[in-house]
Amino acid sequence: MSIRNLEPKAMWNHFADLNAVPRPSKKEERVIEFMMNFGKSLGLETIQDKIGNVIIKKPASKGMEDRETVILQSHIDMVHQKNSDTVFDFDTQGIEMLVDGDWVKANGTTLGADNGIGVASIMAILASSDIDHPAIEGMFTIDEETGMTGAIHLDGSNFTGKILLNLDTEDDDELSIGCAGGIDTNTSYNYSQVDINKDFIGYQISIKGLLGGHSGMDIDKGRGNANKLMNRIHYHLHSLTELQIISIDGGSLRNAIPRESKSVIAIHKDYAPTFEKEITRIAQELAFELKTIEPHLEIHWTPTEISGKAISSEDMMKILNALYSVHNGVFRMSPDIQGLVETSSSLARVIVKEGSFITQSLQRSSVESTKSDVANSIRASFENIGAAVVQSGDYPGWQPNPTSPILNLMTDLYKEIFKDEPHVKACHAGLECGILGKHLPGTDMISFGPNIRAAHSPDEKVQISSVQKYWGYLLETLKRIPKK
Repeated sequence: MSIRNLEPKAMWNHFADLNAVPRPSKKEERVIEFMMNFGKSLGLETIQDKIGNVIIKKPASKGMEDRETVILQSHIDMVHQKNSDTVFDFDTQGIEMLVDGDWVKANGTTLGADNGIGVASIMAILASSDIDHPAIEGMFTIDEETGMTGAIHLDGSNFTGKILLNLDTEDDDELSIGCAGGIDTNTSYNYSQVDINKDFIGYQISIKGLLGGHSGMDIDKGRGNANKLMNRIHYHLHSLTELQIISIDGGSLRNAIPRESKSVIAIHKDYAPTFEKEITRIAQELAFELKTIEPHLEIHWTPTEISGKAISSEDMMKILNALYSVHNGVFRMSPDIQGLVETSSSLARVIVKEGSFITQSLQRSSVESTKSDVANSIRASFENIGAAVVQSGDYPGWQPNPTSPILNLMTDLYKEIFKDEPHVKACHAGLECGILGKHLPGTDMISFGPNIRAAHSPDEKVQISSVQKYWGYLLETLKRIPKK
């Protein structure tokens, strides 16, 4: 079945059009042009601000002129990630989508439902002639996934609305009223290189098949981190025999739990039979530990030709110890909201190559003081070995307001339509609302969306029936917006 034949057709067709445009974070020129052309083609006021955000304004439909103006907001960039065996060029190709039962997926890549479904929803409302709505200010922000640059540099003078609907959450029974802030920690260390021992032979070790996922929303699920698992393997092998590490390449994106890692190592040729026996045992041990959560974990090792230089023994131990000691996962659960991760850190990227050891990690928290605490703990782990540490991209969280008027309206509406209670939550992802609130003081904000699973990974998918539920709920919410 074609994506374009799904209901609601208007929204799915806009999603298909959007997904034909390459739109990686920090390379949004083409999708900005696409959105500008879209707004102008409708004859609507269309603005590009200095940072690149697109604003499209539509007057109220007939009979709704006396209602409060609503800001509809989503981000136009997407995470570009693919399976290692998928041949795909994100810079030139549109996303290849397919229908699988009640789900829409992509062919070996991320789907872009995060946040393309939200963008397509706003496009469908802006383009409609038969949807009742108040005056709409469509806000399409850039670079949400790698720094929230669009939100940080937003020009708030372009907006008059005092209600903001953020269409960027991933469970259709949830209303989000708060989120975590975050900070990036990037480290670098120049290690000493030595010749590879002439009696040593090389092996490539690879880890793949992990679930990965969003390093905020999925951090409490106990999923394997390929960087930490690879370091555990190296650390153990070093405890048994002389080991030389030539290269490591683990993870991909700063905000994704790393699914894969590869390394090239060298050991004495006489140790090869023991090495293969021992690494088999380690692989079985890790598979057993993670069997419930990570049933598809694969750890492979193959002989390989080796060249270049290895890390010196002293620096190798510094690197192994730093990676072992650095915190990864939940740092603190919220004492105030049951089940909410308050603070976390994810070791997203590890690179060892030609004398340079680099890491990227992302710390998140809904409390500024504990965000600083976990970030300092990461800094300390790497400064202890003499690494340079740069912390950047600091953005605030969104403080929940349980008495929000839009929350009350949408809670009552949810109960009326679905005969059930919505889950009112704060989330551990970095929504833009915390930053937007600083530019739009006094704005009443809420975030919601359809069921999206495995965002930021090639397993990303969005549920068709859930999109239909969410779409009807969104349209009914617009009908109920109060008078000015």
